[in-house]
Amino acid sequence: MTEQLWAPWRLQYIEKSDKYPGCIFCDFPKEDSDAERYIVLRGESAYIILNAFPYSNGHLMVVPYTHTATLDTLTDGEMLEVMRLTRIGIRLLNAVYKPHGFNLGVNMGTVAGAGIADHIHWHIVPRWNGDTNFMPVLADVRVIPESLEVCYRRLREALPLALEGEVE
Repeated sequence: MTEQLWAPWRLQYIEKSDKYPGCIFCDFPKEDSDAERYIVLRGESAYIILNAFPYSNGHLMVVPYTHTATLDTLTDGEMLEVMRLTRIGIRLLNAVYKPHGFNLGVNMGTVAGAGIADHIHWHIVPRWNGDTNFMPVLADVRVIPESLEVCYRRLREALPLALEGEVE
C-alpha cells in the first residue's frame, strides 16, 4: 500500500518561489502587514522573520534591511544587530519550543543553497533529539507539525521574555 503525505502549502513554494517580481526581504518590511508576512521583530538595521517554507517548526531568518549578497557591504553596526537578533531568535525558540540545539547558517550564492541569493540572510533552525527520522532521510520529506500562523502567534507572545533575556 502506498502512503501519501498531504502538504498543500508546498504548492505555493513550487509555483511562486521564482516568480516574485522583487526582493521579498526588501519589500515585506515596507508593508504594514507584519503578521501576514510573519515578521516577528523589527530592529533598526535588521529584522527576524519566520521562514514560510521551514526545515523545522519555528525556523527563523534574520535579515538586514540592506539589499546585498555579501558580508563586505554590511556595516559593523548591521553585523552586530544581526547577531543580536540571532541571540533573541534563539531565546524565543527556547521559550516556545525548547529545542535541544540549533543549526545557524548563511547560504551565500545559489550554488551554496541560497533560495534568495541576492539578499543575504541568516537561518536559525531549531533541532531536537530524534528529529531526523525516516521522512527526511528516506523520502526527502519534512513534517512540520504546526501551522505558520500558530507558530507566529506563539513566538510573538514570547517576545517580551526574549527581549528581557530571561530565557536561555
